[in-house]
Amino acid sequence: MPLAQETCEACRADAPRATDAEIRDWRQELPEWKLIEENGVQKLERRFNFSNFVEAMAFTQQVADLAEAEGHHPAIVTEWGRVTVIWWTHKIHGLHRNDFICAARTDALAG
Repeated sequence: MPLAQETCEACRADAPRATDAEIRDWRQELPEWKLIEENGVQKLERRFNFSNFVEAMAFTQQVADLAEAEGHHPAIVTEWGRVTVIWWTHKIHGLHRNDFICAARTDALAG
């Protein structure tokens, strides 16, 4: 099943982080997402471009609605004409399958 069609599972503090092999596999569905590291924590990041601030804000709200529905919340930076979304799992200080699901669903929102 494609990641975008999956839903997040409740994540516990003792949940395993994604393995290197899982990250490689899941990123195949997410070619636009960059793997970044901040303070030793792996994260997924993507910048989405829009024609104006109103479109960027509308997309930001869609991502916020997705995050609330899944109980999984990214960092979102909204600027004129662009939105940067960063997914990672706070409880485990790294990446979990949920992050890849939410990234795929964020891509689907962008069309």
